[in-house]
Amino acid sequence: MAALQHTIISLQSKTPSPPLSSALTPRTTTLSFSFSSTFSPLHLKLSSSALTARRNGSGSLGARMNASAAASYASALADVANSNNTLEATSGDVEKIEKFFGEPSVFDFFINPTIGLEKKRQVLDDIAKSSALQPHTINFLNILVDAKRIDLIKDIVKEFEVVYNKITDTELAIVSSVVKLESQHLAQIAKQVQKLTGAQNVRIKTEIDPSLVAGFTVRYGQSGSKLIDLSVKKQLEEIAAELDLGDIKLNL
Repeated sequence: MAALQHTIISLQSKTPSPPLSSALTPRTTTLSFSFSSTFSPLHLKLSSSALTARRNGSGSLGARMNASAAASYASALADVANSNNTLEATSGDVEKIEKFFGEPSVFDFFINPTIGLEKKRQVLDDIAKSSALQPHTINFLNILVDAKRIDLIKDIVKEFEVVYNKITDTELAIVSSVVKLESQHLAQIAKQVQKLTGAQNVRIKTEIDPSLVAGFTVRYGQSGSKLIDLSVKKQLEEIAAELDLGDIKLNL
């Protein structure tokens, strides 16, 4: 089972366009959002059957509704961050959120309907203080809790990354290897992905996958649709195919 690491290597073009965000400056006012103004894209016109599917979260219709809602929430957060010139900082917040809610105990706590909203808000406050989340990110999480849509947080994280990459012309590449690669090797991979895609920026995420035996793979493109496979596992599979050993299982 591949284990996703949270180390990220970013590669920018030698002649980058002006940054979309700048360093945050302390504010004395707290940002406040409402669905009717800042998050207006979140208004979804749902039929009674769609509402039922959204609540149940089951079936293909429920899955589509959840995906649509997650994309809307992510776009709204990105729009606010971009307009406030805090897109980079908000992206950092989202990475922290991904790490927090990646813990099963944390995720289960927030989606548990028997736990009151006040307790969940208190835990959010603790998370926000310990990780120095921005005010609008904190408010965003509270909106999800109040709307009982915190169950979408993992999908929202994924959708936010898609929106962020589109805004910043960034190509995401997932590098899988048996052992952790050195930063200079990741930088070389990033340069190659940049050449292949023509993207202004490249972000590398790494994961450990012992099944590869040795070497590494690189996934990039929309939803990781493109693959560079330089693993020993791939080479062994090709050798087995050439020798017509398709029915023999290799114990790697």
